[in-house]
Amino acid sequence: MAIRPMEMRKIVDGVFWAGAADWDRRLFDALVPLPNGTSYNAYLIKGGKKTALIDSVDPTKTDVLMARLAGVERIDYIVCQHAEQDHSGAIPVVLAKYPDAKILTSPKGRELLAMHVGVPLEKITTVGDGETVDLGNKTLEFIHTPWVHWPETMSTYLREDKILFTCDLFGAHLATEELEEKDENLVALASKRYYAEVMMPFRAIIRKHIARFESYQVAKIAPSHGPIHPNPAFIVKCHDDWTSDRLSNTVIIAYASMHGSTAKMAEYLAESLTKEGVGARLFNLTATDIGEYAMALVDAATIVFATPVVLTGAHPAVISAAFLTNALKPKLKFASILSSYAWGGKAAEQITSQLSGLRLEMLAQVSVKGRPLESDFASIDGLAAAIAAKHREAVQ
Repeated sequence: MAIRPMEMRKIVDGVFWAGAADWDRRLFDALVPLPNGTSYNAYLIKGGKKTALIDSVDPTKTDVLMARLAGVERIDYIVCQHAEQDHSGAIPVVLAKYPDAKILTSPKGRELLAMHVGVPLEKITTVGDGETVDLGNKTLEFIHTPWVHWPETMSTYLREDKILFTCDLFGAHLATEELEEKDENLVALASKRYYAEVMMPFRAIIRKHIARFESYQVAKIAPSHGPIHPNPAFIVKCHDDWTSDRLSNTVIIAYASMHGSTAKMAEYLAESLTKEGVGARLFNLTATDIGEYAMALVDAATIVFATPVVLTGAHPAVISAAFLTNALKPKLKFASILSSYAWGGKAAEQITSQLSGLRLEMLAQVSVKGRPLESDFASIDGLAAAIAAKHREAVQ
């Protein structure tokens, strides 16, 4: 039986999606869980005179991209908005089929593209911030957006159709057959996870880029992961909220427990916080999805790490979570530590050292020898009251 060839999908006249859905991928960068798979979006723009391909796909999906391009006789430009391989990995194969194509990227992108995928430097032309390319009735304007999330990233604005191609910004790890989002809440949740895992360390820079986009009339936002946004205002508003300085009245309690003592302390703190009118979210770090944990970090005001002492130090899962928290640079304001030990150790000092990149106010710690007693639970009540007081001042 003949297999139906893969085709590009029309977005508007002369603009097509040529990407690939990756339904089975469950881990990204050997770190990030992908519960809903992902997609790699490439876009073909046919002008009256020339044709441009914006981004490619992950190397594992090169055959899909090339199948969609099967009927395309000529590509004049390959726009590389981001040199990371899930966007650039198929460029050498595209270039082999269209050897006259010129690769367009940012000055920093030229170096990184050659380094990561081995494209000859002589095939790469750099474009300046605000520079344009005329395809004939379709004009591409390049907007440098560094540190979203690499130093070379840029976006591309298609003037005549008012489409903003933003690469990773406004993206979502979400495999779907829908070309454009139908369920805004579903996409927003996937996009929040993506923002938390990838973009959160650069939130101040992202705010500046979003402000710059306000000078453009945008009818659609076309990211390089997930569906196209036909209502740009919605996804922009989501990112405005996530990147703002606003805090939620929420405490994250990230814990590990070997014999139950630390779990009892964490659960008791959650109950005590609830009585104080403060929301609490518990994450058992030996079982939790780190993407869910990262999402919770987006606007929480306080984090409490709870750990048993393992070989005189903190539990490795707690150390790992503290390290990740420090790397993601959330807008947390306050922190504390609960610990349970048998004879001694330096668990609290280890955790604190992992948080050195954050400007946190460290609140009173509760350290318990053996199982927690009534006096220990009273100390946890005191910590909950102190957190509630801090939140009344900091949470708007």
